[in-house]
Amino acid sequence: MEKLAYSVSEVAEMLSISRASAYTYVRTGVIQSVMLGGRIIVPRRALDALLDLDEAG
Repeated sequence: MEKLAYSVSEVAEMLSISRASAYTYVRTGVIQSVMLGGRIIVPRRALDALLDLDEAG
């Protein structure tokens, strides 16, 4: 079963970027995220949309 959401650290690893860059992208809204129980999570659909946008140019 695929996860519905990822931590910022997991997203950084998946995108081959640093944790600091991932947090910067989350803070600036490049990567959409949600606060849940004091944690920042990135929904899988937000990550999919980001990657689709990148492929579109």
